[in-house]
Amino acid sequence: MIWGVMLLEILLASVLGFVIYWFISKDKEETLPLEDGWWGPGVRPTAGEDESICPFKVETSDEEINDLHQRIEKVRLAPPLEDSRFHYGFNSNYLKKVISYWRNGFDWRKQVEILNKYPHFKTKIEGLDIHFIHVKPPQLPSGHTPKPLLMVHGWPGSFYEFYKIIPLLTDPKNHGLSDEHVFEVICPSIPGYGFSEAPSKKGCNSVATARIFYKLMLRLGFQQFYIQGGDWGALICTNMAQLVPSHVKGLHLNMALILRNFYTISLLLGRRFGGLFGYTERDMELLYPFKKVFYSLVRESGYMHIQCTKPDTVGCALNDSPVGLAAYILEKFSTWTNSEFRDLEDGGLERKFSLDDLLTGIMLYWTTGTITSSQRFYKENLGQGFMANKHETMKVYVPTGFAAFPYELMHFPEKWVKSKYPKLLSYSYMPRGGHFAAFEEPELLAQDIRKFVGLVERQ
Repeated sequence: MIWGVMLLEILLASVLGFVIYWFISKDKEETLPLEDGWWGPGVRPTAGEDESICPFKVETSDEEINDLHQRIEKVRLAPPLEDSRFHYGFNSNYLKKVISYWRNGFDWRKQVEILNKYPHFKTKIEGLDIHFIHVKPPQLPSGHTPKPLLMVHGWPGSFYEFYKIIPLLTDPKNHGLSDEHVFEVICPSIPGYGFSEAPSKKGCNSVATARIFYKLMLRLGFQQFYIQGGDWGALICTNMAQLVPSHVKGLHLNMALILRNFYTISLLLGRRFGGLFGYTERDMELLYPFKKVFYSLVRESGYMHIQCTKPDTVGCALNDSPVGLAAYILEKFSTWTNSEFRDLEDGGLERKFSLDDLLTGIMLYWTTGTITSSQRFYKENLGQGFMANKHETMKVYVPTGFAAFPYELMHFPEKWVKSKYPKLLSYSYMPRGGHFAAFEEPELLAQDIRKFVGLVERQ
């Protein structure tokens, strides 16, 4: 009986290996059509778009702060179950501490000053006011020019996630790093997130966003540039490489969305035949037992189904209650940083982040009223099913680097990544860190970006 099962597994693995070989050998260097769009209100004007770039400043007011405080003071919480920790979501006992600090200790005016330490701008693209920060090096080694790097955030994040990594990239020498590679960094806000205007029309998905950000880089005078992203940023950057590969010098990711791929089927047999599928010992540690990984993915993806189907409904509640918004978002900064943090009374939030940093992120959603429009991005991209998108079946033919953080929601082995990104130059198993890589581990991510760019430049 045992031998029969083993022979069946070997047969299945052999057939699967042949199918994988057949699939990956059919390389076609396709590109996505660039097309065009209009996402502003009403009919597209006949006059050409104003391409001016205007300085922007984050501001606040007594009225804004007083309204927030009044809403916080009227919060109505349900008590948690005994010993529930973060197993039922955000523990309301710990939430009381967050609320108290938010009301009595958090200084939003001070955080606004911190937000304004980098130059902010807005420009109109495809009918939308697109917000971005653009940080140039304070000094350059003689004979050097800075390398333009576009960094794209995800949900429930913002451009603020990059505030700690930016100086490591733009001013490496003053932070103990080599000045061989010095960058100027552009961090835009996805349409409908933070200070970028929300689309007025359906269909503004990751491909449209990639095109908008490509137009932004051209408007800034960059014909070739590096791009980096995780979460939605990883998909937007991937789409940009599929749209305009000749303009992308290199693509660096700390997350991948590789679903339509025969390698994923190998998960069923990988525990026994990992070597056949190119899995390393570290891959095996991060992928198995798959039952545990699968349950974790199911547990962490409930929000996605809501936002893919009816984002406006839950948006009504979150846009009206700052405490509800904080609980909904900060819960992700707990378990997406480390799934084991769900076993802690405080969700482990302050092990990696300060409350000032976390609440600044919440305030960027609250003060702009963009939680609903940010959630609509899920419906635009996944509402018809992810497999319906042409870009998912297309490979990416630009030099690629990948940083595999151990507590990411799903681990992607090098073989998987290379099947989608054949020009993978760099694949790194990171020693620590989870989903919010730039926010959690800016030094590690900066080092990996610099290593990857060095490989590209030496080609």
